[in-house]
Amino acid sequence: MVMYRTDLFDKAGLKMPEKPTWDFVIDAAKKLTDKNAGVYGICLRGKAGWGENMAFLSAMANSYGARWFDEKWVPQFNTPEWKTTLTTYVNLMKDAGPPGASSNGFNENLALFNAGKCAMWIDATVAASFVTNPKDSKVADKVGFALAPNTGLGKNANWLWAWNLAIPAGSKKAEAAEKFIAWATSKDYTKLVASKEGWANVPPGTRTSLYQNPEYLKVAPFAKLTLASIDAADPNKPTVKPVPYVGVQYAAIPEFQGIGTQVGQQFSAALSGSMTVDAALTAAQSVTEREMKRAGYIK
Repeated sequence: MVMYRTDLFDKAGLKMPEKPTWDFVIDAAKKLTDKNAGVYGICLRGKAGWGENMAFLSAMANSYGARWFDEKWVPQFNTPEWKTTLTTYVNLMKDAGPPGASSNGFNENLALFNAGKCAMWIDATVAASFVTNPKDSKVADKVGFALAPNTGLGKNANWLWAWNLAIPAGSKKAEAAEKFIAWATSKDYTKLVASKEGWANVPPGTRTSLYQNPEYLKVAPFAKLTLASIDAADPNKPTVKPVPYVGVQYAAIPEFQGIGTQVGQQFSAALSGSMTVDAALTAAQSVTEREMKRAGYIK
């Protein structure tokens, strides 16, 4: 979702819609950038990796009508939709992003936002409790939330991911592990965390009941948008055009991790300026085609 500085928006006379478009976000990012004051209009992931810059860029691409593969598993980086996505991203970061953005992942952007350096940050909803925690964030009382942006094609640039708890098949302590998992995801555990850390810091996205809990809703200004963001992501229909894969910001095939990281390296190079957007897309198409042929998806 979008996390943004309400004070900077007010000062600039801007109002964040609950469902912003990319056009609005891009325009606002440029207006809110004050490089002399060390404030950047937007902070986005640039660090290479299938779960780093490609998590964000795949989600952004979905909102622009792009996709990783067509219905026959043919890579799609040579399409106008991907060119628009990557060009828009690179230009936006050049105009309104922090220096050295090609090295920034979730943690680096979190530190920048909490230090008051970013007017907007689009990233995982789990960050919401970090940016509103006065112990860690200088701007804790000045943060608003909105859904990830769209282009009017019916998909937001949001993703869906979960750090799931699982029991290895070979475990000799399966019963104890089951008990632990049941406890660690229970309402009682949520209450325990709330008693020690406060309701705003309980694990989000774990139990539906949390989003109906008045004590949580009272102290978590991001609760409603977190739930709406989760609900807006559909791993079975992640893109505007049909695709053969499941997964919003990834394709759930064994080869994706390797391919995604290689593509992420090309796109990070485009962001740093060591490669053009066209060259990065050509390289992404080439490497993805090669790996998909090797794996037998295409001939």
